[in-house]
Formats: sequence, C-alpha cells, structure tokens
Amino acid sequence: MGSAGRVVLVTGVSRDLGRRFARAAAADPAVDRVIGVDAVPPHGDIGDVSFVRADIRNPVIAKVIVKEDVDTVVHMSVIATPGSAGGRNTMKELNVIGTMQLLAACQKAPGLERLVVKSTTTVYGASSRDPAMFTEDMEPRRAARAGYAKDVAEVESYVRGFARRRPDVAVTLLRAANVIGPRVTSPLTSYFRLPVIPTVLGHDPRLQFLHERDLIEVLRHAAVNDVAGTFNVAGDGILILSQAVRRLQRPTVALPPFAVGGVGSALRSARLADFSPEQIDLLTYGRGVDTTRMRTGLGFEPAYTTAEAFADFGLTLTPTGGRAEKLLARMARSLPEPAPVSSALPQPVPGGVDHG
Repeated sequence: MGSAGRVVLVTGVSRDLGRRFARAAAADPAVDRVIGVDAVPPHGDIGDVSFVRADIRNPVIAKVIVKEDVDTVVHMSVIATPGSAGGRNTMKELNVIGTMQLLAACQKAPGLERLVVKSTTTVYGASSRDPAMFTEDMEPRRAARAGYAKDVAEVESYVRGFARRRPDVAVTLLRAANVIGPRVTSPLTSYFRLPVIPTVLGHDPRLQFLHERDLIEVLRHAAVNDVAGTFNVAGDGILILSQAVRRLQRPTVALPPFAVGGVGSALRSARLADFSPEQIDLLTYGRGVDTTRMRTGLGFEPAYTTAEAFADFGLTLTPTGGRAEKLLARMARSLPEPAPVSSALPQPVPGGVDHG
C-alpha cells in the first residue's frame, strides 16, 4: 500500500451510529477514503464519505469491495430492534444472511487486509448461573434459542469461520456493552426513558454501559491499528439497576417475574419500549464483562466510565407522563397475586428443569 491511507468500507451507514462512525473514520489522517454502504440513503450530512446504495444481502457488494480497492471493512449493520428492520424475520435476514453475503464478498477480495465487526456482550446471555465477569473465552451458560442474541451468536460463528479461511486478514470482533448516550435509541434507552420503570421483583441486576462516543472511537481505533482478536468493550465499573433508576429520579413499579413478559408485550404493542426476551433476562440477572484484554491487547481506554456514560444519557431525559405511566399503573393493579406454595406440596429440587 505504500504511504497511501486505508480505504474503509462501512456497512449500516444509514443508521445514526454508522453514519457518525463513517464521518469519524473519514476525518482520520490514516484513512484515505471511506465508502458507506446501505440499502437506503443516510439522513444527515455524511461529510467526505462516498455513499453506495447496496444491500449487503446481495452479492453485488463483492463488486463494490473490489472496484473501490477496499482494504478495511467495518461491519456495523447487525441490528437489535425488529421494529426498525420491518419485523423479526427481516431483522434475522439482515443480520445473518447479510453477514454471510458480506463475508463471502470479503472472501473474494484479494486486497482485503482488515475486518472489524461490531458485536455485543448480549452474546453471553444473562442467567442465574453466570460468572461475576465474562471473559472473551467464556461461552454463555445457556445458548440463545431465538432473537437478537441468537443472531449475534451466528454472526460471530461466521466471522470466526472467515478468520480461519483468510488468515491473511486481521479480524477484530468488538463485543460492546449496552451502548448509551444522548442520541442512542435502543431497547434499553427506551426502557430508561419510560416515565415509570418496571423492574423484576426480587432482582437488582448489574449493568455495564459504553458511551456512544467511545463506540465510535473504539471502531476507529480498530480500523486503523494492527490489532486482531475478540475484545469486550465497556466503560469502567458497573451500576446496579436500583442505582441507575435513582440517578434518573424515575419512579419504579416492581413486577413479579411471571408478569414481566406480559407488561413487556403491552409496552411493545404501544410502541413505548421494546422488551425482547434478552432484555428481560438482562433486567433480571444483569451481566458483567471483563475488559482487561481491551486495555492490554486492543490498547483502548474508554473516555467514559459506565456511571459517566449513564449520567450523560440521563441529562437528556425529560418528564414524559401519559400513556406509559397509565398503562403500567393499570397493569400493576390488575396483576393476580402469585398463589402461595403449600408446605404439603413437593418443593422444587435445586438444579431441576430451568424454564427461564
């Protein structure tokens, strides 16, 4: 390549974080050109980024990579919200089929040197049997059976397969903690924006966050530095849910575990929050990831701690009242009391069937 800078292709550039990352990459002196790819044009200014309208599910993406002399691909179009994709089936197709086609295109690109994939700590799941902190070498205690977590597990599996087939390409997999910040719209930020926050009775989960600016910065860092491997990326420290809610000065309603799914469905139907099974597990059991390798191997230090990232998000919240508050109050009042367990009945055996 000589003294020429990198030529970076970014997928998912029509989404806010994809567009912002593409602009940040284009401003990096180590980068010569940035090509943003998506099925629909991005909203807002993309600066010096060249936009190519292409669906990564279509093999035409291979021609774009070769024609533009791309040496670095940053894959940002694995999405967590079925609503924004047009339903769960389309979301799975975008996530899994899209990644497969993109990797097939990368496979055919002789000039490719780097692949950076934005993944998520959701891949570890959340259960009562989790370790205090997941390291990158650990597997989830329970394999995901559906939804976003299953998509991510499949995406990561395909990325590892690609890394074996193309050992000449430096592959970096970034498992980001829940991304938060003033401009982020996600299932978790929608949850914290509710005027009354439903919690799971008897549980106070541990949470980690990554500020949106740190996500953009770690992707840029991975795209221009010679690092490869799988890295957990999160702001320092943890917040437990009760601390987080107190800092937002939001009221809560504690729901028994059997009722949370129903309330989640009602909030989803009312388009107030998106309660996936993964999110309910997270809000029940929480999750912690070890970030030692991020510092020592990747050479990256987030600017925001978990608490600082959450505080910056909290500055944007305004009292919202109305539909969500009434809906939650009504549902909390109408919940049946769980039946008392009679001492004459056989008790569950520890380690028995898990219906989680």
